[in-house]
Amino acid sequence: MLRFPEEVVLLLLDEESGKMAKINDWSLRYALAGAVLMDLALEDRIDSDLESLFLVSPEPLDHPSLDLALGIIAEEKEEHDVRYWLERLAVHADEIRENALAVLVEKGILEQSEELFLWVFRSRVYPVIDGSVEQEVKLRIMEVLFSDNIPDPRDVVIISLADACGIFSAILSERELEHSRPRIDQVRRLDLIGQAVSK
Repeated sequence: MLRFPEEVVLLLLDEESGKMAKINDWSLRYALAGAVLMDLALEDRIDSDLESLFLVSPEPLDHPSLDLALGIIAEEKEEHDVRYWLERLAVHADEIRENALAVLVEKGILEQSEELFLWVFRSRVYPVIDGSVEQEVKLRIMEVLFSDNIPDPRDVVIISLADACGIFSAILSERELEHSRPRIDQVRRLDLIGQAVSK
């Protein structure tokens, strides 16, 4: 099973070019931080309410990004709200993204290669090997957006994070986005961490 940071990366990755879609840097940082927090919540390592996020268990999950975030939260003596933790973990977004790409390469979903630009600058690209995984994530989300089905908790999270960082603008036409906007807003209200990412 993929974790939320990997699913966010797959949604952003162009299958043909292997490059990440261009979106606002801080939006992506908050989305990746939110992805890590949501995985920790679903694994019963943290919990949150309207006023604070608190540690439930410091037991590691054997995932580099989740264990990084869990360690940072466990070291804090005071309770803080979700927004505080989003900002605190957003600083580590580059590491979270790199960890997600490494996991996807390790699982054989992506491969890493280098491109030369102007024979001087190197740029890493990640061509998709197993497109079924990428398509599965996208199709799952589209099914929720364009139906009245009750969404799975994981899909609520991905939709909240994708909306917060502008992924839908990159993968939906203007008309599709306009049509699905009420549904996106409805689903997003089901998730406290997703709401904090959006704010």
